[in-house]
Amino acid sequence: MTESHGQENLETKRDQSISTAREPRRRIRWMSAFVIVLITIVAVVLVRLAFRDNNANKFLGTSAVCGLGLVALAAWLLLGSGLRARVRLILAGVGVALIAVAYFGSPLVIRVEGVSGDIRPIVRWRWSTGAEPLPVGDVTAEDTAELKTVLADIVATHEDPRHFPQFLGPRRHPVVAGVRLARDWQASPPREIWRQPIGAGHSAFAVVGDAAITQEQRGESQLVVCYGLRTGDVRWSHTDAEAYESFLGGPGPRATPTIDRGRVFTLNATGRLNCLDAATGEPLWPARDTLEDAGANNLEWGKSNSPLLVDDLVVCTGGADGSSLIAYRQDTGEIAWQAGDDKASYSSPTLATLAGRRQVLIVNAHSVAGHDPTDGRRLWQYQWPGAHPKASQPLPLPNDRLFVTAGYGVGCVMLRLNTDADGQITAEELWANRNMKCKFSNLAVLDGYAYGLDDGIMACIDLETGSRPWKRGRFGHGQVLLVGDTLLVLSEDGQLVMLDATAEGYRELGRIQAVEGKTWNNPALAGRFLLLRNSKEAVCYELTLADDSSASDSP
Repeated sequence: MTESHGQENLETKRDQSISTAREPRRRIRWMSAFVIVLITIVAVVLVRLAFRDNNANKFLGTSAVCGLGLVALAAWLLLGSGLRARVRLILAGVGVALIAVAYFGSPLVIRVEGVSGDIRPIVRWRWSTGAEPLPVGDVTAEDTAELKTVLADIVATHEDPRHFPQFLGPRRHPVVAGVRLARDWQASPPREIWRQPIGAGHSAFAVVGDAAITQEQRGESQLVVCYGLRTGDVRWSHTDAEAYESFLGGPGPRATPTIDRGRVFTLNATGRLNCLDAATGEPLWPARDTLEDAGANNLEWGKSNSPLLVDDLVVCTGGADGSSLIAYRQDTGEIAWQAGDDKASYSSPTLATLAGRRQVLIVNAHSVAGHDPTDGRRLWQYQWPGAHPKASQPLPLPNDRLFVTAGYGVGCVMLRLNTDADGQITAEELWANRNMKCKFSNLAVLDGYAYGLDDGIMACIDLETGSRPWKRGRFGHGQVLLVGDTLLVLSEDGQLVMLDATAEGYRELGRIQAVEGKTWNNPALAGRFLLLRNSKEAVCYELTLADDSSASDSP
């Protein structure tokens, strides 16, 4: 009986071995997966080559290609890999579980705070905090009276280096005249005077005397806030009970205040124009809704244009439709004129004299134009198409030239304005290339060369020929300020770098980590005091001057 059972077991095992041996070996189609990976790699290379002058599109295109590659690999795994059904189900389950954990679990520990200038998501821990409710300091009547006296004598175009009264400074270009900085930060580094949390926004500081005024957003309100230059204490704040936020642009106001003869003019992200007493923050006339007045809707990333003061007018831009420009009476807020029909962009209006005509220059979404400041009449227009936003300031130059630049791969154009026998102005294109592509930043000019961030990389361009002597140093989409013969570069991640302003090559003179987090805000220099901020914190540094007599620190 035992021998019979043993014989049967042996035969059964032999039959199973024969059956197993006869089963065809399962073929796993690795070659298909290899081809998918190879095609994805080739596509990524082609995308990065196609968008080599546009970091934002390069990142978006690379992300899209990689996403499609992952989808193709998932389809291969489930439908064409040749793996056993149980293995495919296990791998698919692991993938779904990882996606579920990332989707439902990550919001518990992290949050996405908008994107960088190259459209890369900015991730923060969920428990990190922003600015606290705004405390107002103990300001005496004597303090207010003293400040009022100083403010009353300063106009927005005042070029005293102790003041920085509007966007980019008196000339609306990032250049500070009359100041030279000590060039050795090892021996004399920037000295921190104060640092404190601040509300969200991309506005910069405007400074007159001891008043440092900016815009920020706290909770559901956009505010105009006056800080003490030397202390950081809040002297006053004005509240507009309306918040603004876009995913790509982030929350808060974008434009910088304009201080003039004791008044401060501000435009917030939703288009509200304020005229306030610069010493107290009290409104001097009822706020205007510039978008409603222009018959326009808001721009995709909010109103970003700083108000321009011309004679007795305050000039603002329009919106996504309606008028390109709209001017108000400074004393009353009444509409003086409206002009232009191109969609607004993110550049601010500026005043210049070109081709013998004083004019308001504006970069629109699809054109560059000059307008007569008295009635808004358009004097000339140059068609400059492009599907992407334009934010850089137009740069007036000697010999009736005008330089304009934009990011997203658009490039730059040098124009010359000519007047014909009938007095009509036309724009002649002298040269155009992609050697300078400023996205959010502006250009500083010294001795015929312009210095700026070419899609995030510091570069020098010859304004006569359009050639580029050098390009080096990755700063992201930060900001530039020329002080004497040195460049202060505030990188997108908050580093402050001092460079030698020379066409001979890139030379770094000093570097510190000045603020933390994404920084698109422009720096402001008043005498020896440098004010920096972003959507998280503000800081004031005292810089050592090469010649202390060139810019006193007293108002």
